[in-house]
Amino acid sequence: MRIKIRNMVCKTCILVVSQIFEEAGIKVEDVKIGYVVVEDKITPFKLDAVNKRLKKAGLEIIDVHKSQLINKIKTSIEEYAYTEGRQSKLKLSDFLKMKIDLNYAYISSLFSSDQGITIEKYLIKLKIERAQVMLLCDEKELAEIAWELGYSSVPHFSGQFKKTTGISPTRFKKTIKQCYNEK
Repeated sequence: MRIKIRNMVCKTCILVVSQIFEEAGIKVEDVKIGYVVVEDKITPFKLDAVNKRLKKAGLEIIDVHKSQLINKIKTSIEEYAYTEGRQSKLKLSDFLKMKIDLNYAYISSLFSSDQGITIEKYLIKLKIERAQVMLLCDEKELAEIAWELGYSSVPHFSGQFKKTTGISPTRFKKTIKQCYNEK
């Protein structure tokens, strides 16, 4: 079984990884920069214990499946934010359950622990970033932007924009115009 290890950069890292795995009672076949090959499958409990020891040494097991799942969650949230959210009556939680085919509580917990932000806050962040780009382009009114991003009203959109950025969309637009006119 090949296990990828993050932050392995030198021969000392190879020695540290070998020692940690062997102290955990795991037979190591080979260790190279970036990975270790072990003889048998490892229980999740044992792997977690090894990973905790590796983290103390500045190293970490790369969970490829977890990384792929996080990317799939992000992509699905982006899809919802930019297209599905305004066209569908599906709630984000139902949309993610359907796209990823896992329990929403698990999806939410995994995402939050990995990204340090809730799915809902990540969705708001995406929408506000998109709104900022739309405001920079200066081609649409606030009502159009709010509708396009799936907000029920301009006041709701403006409130979230201000809460996220610290300024209202109108003030953001004016500030951008002022900066542009000064150049």
